[in-house]
Amino acid sequence: MLPCMRRLFPSLLVLALAALCQQSIPKLNYVADPNWPQLPAGWNFQETPGVAVDARDHVFVFHRGEHSIIEFDRDGKVVRSWGDGVFARPHGLAFDAEGNLWAVDDQGHIVVKMDPAGRVRMVLGRKGQSGESHEAFNRPTDIAFAPNGDFYVSDGYGNSRVVKFSKDGRFLKAWGRKGTAAGEFNLPHAVAIDRQGRVYVGDRENRRMQIFDADGKFLKEWKHVGSPWGVVVTPDQIIWMCDGYNNRVLKLNLEGNILGGFGSAGKLPGQLDFAHHLAVSRGGDIYVAEIKNWRVQKFSSR
Repeated sequence: MLPCMRRLFPSLLVLALAALCQQSIPKLNYVADPNWPQLPAGWNFQETPGVAVDARDHVFVFHRGEHSIIEFDRDGKVVRSWGDGVFARPHGLAFDAEGNLWAVDDQGHIVVKMDPAGRVRMVLGRKGQSGESHEAFNRPTDIAFAPNGDFYVSDGYGNSRVVKFSKDGRFLKAWGRKGTAAGEFNLPHAVAIDRQGRVYVGDRENRRMQIFDADGKFLKEWKHVGSPWGVVVTPDQIIWMCDGYNNRVLKLNLEGNILGGFGSAGKLPGQLDFAHHLAVSRGGDIYVAEIKNWRVQKFSSR
């Protein structure tokens, strides 16, 4: 074998194995609705990082343009919008068990709790001021809620840690630093909690999911799922994950087994480009927020 072939062979083998892994994932039959949502004339999304669904199956979209938070009914019609001038760079969006909407602003370095009327009820961090302390974030990314009301913030682009708070916003603890070892992160980009209180952290640039107990003790990692950009755990204890680099959505069980997936790279309806986060309705529809395609797509099972 020529020297150049010897150098080339390992790279080709890695690519072939990656392609084989992609092909072995069962395809889920989800179809995009090209007519969802129905934005008013002259309205457009810009980069769209966040989406959340409430108990009524109303969909809330968090994007980086005018009308930064838009509420849609289940048919995709606009109900209301708010948030202009509040956020520096929208990122994460999630509902807690009481119906409060939480928004994570990465360049604003804040996490904001809003009641169902959209009124601000709690602010963590100081807008425009970064740090790494009990009271400061450095470009936080996501938020998730434990069964007892405690919540976790992945923090994020500037810091490399997860921060745990009590239900009333009191700092409890933080863990993590930049690195590749167990319990270290290279962009903790998403966080989700299961019924047992285990914490799933999408370690985006390390291309792995790390799992911890409620106090931050490392339990295990999954390196076979791609790059977790967005992660949610549904009430039936299924994990849905956006793999933004591979432009796909994966369905996992709590053991990390891949149950299926859908999505491919592209600009057309049903295709994805930097799938950033997702939300799942009570009826099983999946809403995927995309950065490069400036949209949220609704996928339904067929």
